[in-house]
Amino acid sequence: MANDEPRSRYLEVPGARLYHEVRGAGPLLVLTGVPMGTGGFAQIAPLLADAFTVVTYDPRGTFRSTVEDPSRETSVEVLADDLRRLLSSLGAGPAHVFGNSGGAVTGLALVARHPGLVRAFVAHEPPLPALLPDGERLRAAIGAVCEAYESEGRAAALKLYAAVTGIERFSQPPRARQAVSHPEAFTPPTDTRAILDRFFRHLLRPVASYRPDLAALRASATRIVVAGGSTSRGQLAHRASVALADGLGADVVDFPGGHTGFQEEPREFARVLTRSLTAMV
Repeated sequence: MANDEPRSRYLEVPGARLYHEVRGAGPLLVLTGVPMGTGGFAQIAPLLADAFTVVTYDPRGTFRSTVEDPSRETSVEVLADDLRRLLSSLGAGPAHVFGNSGGAVTGLALVARHPGLVRAFVAHEPPLPALLPDGERLRAAIGAVCEAYESEGRAAALKLYAAVTGIERFSQPPRARQAVSHPEAFTPPTDTRAILDRFFRHLLRPVASYRPDLAALRASATRIVVAGGSTSRGQLAHRASVALADGLGADVVDFPGGHTGFQEEPREFARVLTRSLTAMV
């Protein structure tokens, strides 16, 4: 395993400043999540650094990445443009990209608009109600989650979020969740309330409302791998992975664990991810 410490950097982008970390050597691999930042990938990034130059970053307005106007909702298109600028700044040619949850939605928007920047993209459980037959109901339920955050507080919103997504750990007491870094208990330590404010007020609705451009994705030169967790079947994001794969004429690749399997089973997850990124077409 590459044991070099990550190199910390900042990138100025329109309206924000992105914190990111670089480690390892080899082909460029960017790991992205929303609202998950660098800390969410702390277990798996070193495991990938033997084979790749691994880049993780904090999305605008979260953790160490600042935003000029924190009151504005952040669209998926803006998140994808941030990722585009980050990839371009790294100057290592087409990159491999792994996106989890909202990061997978971000990656789909990037690949649809700028396929030349991405060699292979693994979309792991993008929450895309727009692709599901009960999408309107799910979007309304997600809206209710955001409203509950404002009117009833954090605990009520997290409980509703768990009910909508099927990820039960969010309804558990904080102590039972402390090893999981999405969306409440992240490493490095940060202000939980600030992250939840950002997530429920400015990120969740736009991500959950996004409809991917399936025609552009099918026409893209980027090799797209749609991934789902082996223990998350039936949950919103896994269902969306199945629908996305159907829309692309592909199969869902089984990855270890659930929605954040790279935290639950990082070594096996890293092996499956490496195979998926480097497999010949």
